[in-house]
Amino acid sequence: MSETAVELLRQHGVQVTAQRLAIMRVVAERPHATADELGDEVRSQLGAISRQAVYDSLGVLVDKNLIRRIQPAGSAARYENRIGDNHHHLICRSCRVMFDIDCATGEVPCLTADDNHGFEIDEAEVIYWGHCPTCRAATQQQHPTHLTK
Repeated sequence: MSETAVELLRQHGVQVTAQRLAIMRVVAERPHATADELGDEVRSQLGAISRQAVYDSLGVLVDKNLIRRIQPAGSAARYENRIGDNHHHLICRSCRVMFDIDCATGEVPCLTADDNHGFEIDEAEVIYWGHCPTCRAATQQQHPTHLTK
């Protein structure tokens, strides 16, 4: 990953720093992590990086389309390195676990707007919400359904 990350940064005109390389590595290892979670992990690897440096680096990497920032409603921004394929996300309302979901049909943007208002649409962002099996099972144990005949 290191040589590839260095090449990617250079190809996109981004200065190569140990912090940016570490952030790219951690984003690849922990997709859908928040900035604070990424910062904690980078700190454990490098020893020191300010919160502002984490946010600044994430901003640069997102601006250069090297990572993707997603921000589900009611949640902190999350980051991933899966870019360019217009995939979607599935999120548990209870525990906030998140999964990547490939496009349901067709090619990018894999959804068609009923009126594009003259836009050339190149991406559709969809978030599916629900409850994961673990949270559903926990809820059922706490509140069992009593069926009567």
